Amino acid sequence: MSKCKLDHSLEDVQKKYEQQEQFLPDDMKRLFQTFFQKEHAQDLLNEVFHLLKKFDLASDKEKSERLNRLSLVLKNV
Repeated sequence: MSKCKLDHSLEDVQKKYEQQEQFLPDDMKRLFQTFFQKEHAQDLLNEVFHLLKKFDLASDKEKSERLNRLSLVLKNV
C-alpha cells in the first residue's frame, strides 16, 4: 500500500469500516466496536483506514495480510 498524505478522522475510519464490514470476519467486528470507543493517534487512524480501503477488492493473499495487521493493531489498542 502506498502512503497517503491525508489524515483520516475517526469518522472517516468508521465510514470506511461500514463500507467493508460485510467482508470482515465476525471476530474482527467486535474488535472494531472496542476500537471506535477510544481515541487514537493520527498515525493509527490513518493505518486502519488504509488497511480497510478497498479491502473487498484485494486478493486473498492481500486480505490475509491486512487481516493479520488489523488484528495486531486492534488487539493492542
